[in-house]
Amino acid sequence: MLAVFFCPCSVGFMVPDLPVIAPASAPLLTREDFHVLAAIPPEVEWFADIQNPNTRAAYRSDVSQFMAFVGLQRAEEFRMVARAHVIAWRKQLAAQKLAAASIRRKLSAVGSLFRYLCEQNAIIHNPCDGVSRPKEGANEGKTPALSDAQARALLEAPDVSTGRGLRDRAMLAVLLYHGLRASELCALRVGDFAERRGFRSFMVQGKGGKIRYIPAHPKAVAAVDAYLETCDHRAELSAPLFVSSRRASASGPKGMTRARIRELIARHAGVAHLHPAMSRPHALRATAATNALEHGADIALVQDWLGHANPATTRLYDKRGQKPEESPSYRVSY
Repeated sequence: MLAVFFCPCSVGFMVPDLPVIAPASAPLLTREDFHVLAAIPPEVEWFADIQNPNTRAAYRSDVSQFMAFVGLQRAEEFRMVARAHVIAWRKQLAAQKLAAASIRRKLSAVGSLFRYLCEQNAIIHNPCDGVSRPKEGANEGKTPALSDAQARALLEAPDVSTGRGLRDRAMLAVLLYHGLRASELCALRVGDFAERRGFRSFMVQGKGGKIRYIPAHPKAVAAVDAYLETCDHRAELSAPLFVSSRRASASGPKGMTRARIRELIARHAGVAHLHPAMSRPHALRATAATNALEHGADIALVQDWLGHANPATTRLYDKRGQKPEESPSYRVSY
């Protein structure tokens, strides 16, 4: 029998897998399972339909925080939420000194849920509609970008006399030359690094499962090839491109995680004497975007390159307007 669980503390929705159906003539669902699925609240359906695991994790946190603030105990109680509840929550988030972007994301998560409930006719209006959100503030995102010298120092930080060092340099090169997200780097398979229309390219799976093909920079190609030469899995096209140095699982090489990527960037950033704020994967993404724009890349092409749905998001990565070396501060003389 299928079961659906709703945990008000963590907004945990769980639908166990159905048994494997072997004979083609067998019903896909038992009658009992059919009625259980038909009775699932739309609040649970909304969460279960979120495919991206990172989005699921973020939305789980945001919605659970909203539930805790309002005091919701059951999924059905979402239907009693009024606009005043959402406004009060926004004020509480602002009182916590959260960044404007974080508050906007949390409101978007809750608004997405209520929008789905409206579509399912579970409620008659979205209480998030008309609730003002913090403005972007500056036209430039807060994520710092590395200078050219800092980027070179980071690329030279790994000890390439070891297999682990070759792997780390290759990962840093893929991030700095192509602006990938950490999750996209983790998802790369050996077969995703191949020739396409005469150019070595990466097939990158971005947010929402969208696929984009990114021609590989020659220096990144050299770094990845040098790393693969030392790997036993280089002929396994379905294996992770970058594998953890920790023991492989019984199913084969173990891929990198976002946490491991953050760790290795921070470690090599320390060797390169970079500020901790510049040792995050997003800083490398901002660096790649800024460098491409500085060297004449069209911002519309950079938008596609980064996998952004909104051009306004790409503009947040544009750091060309703030070159410290060109600041009037260095023109002042007393």
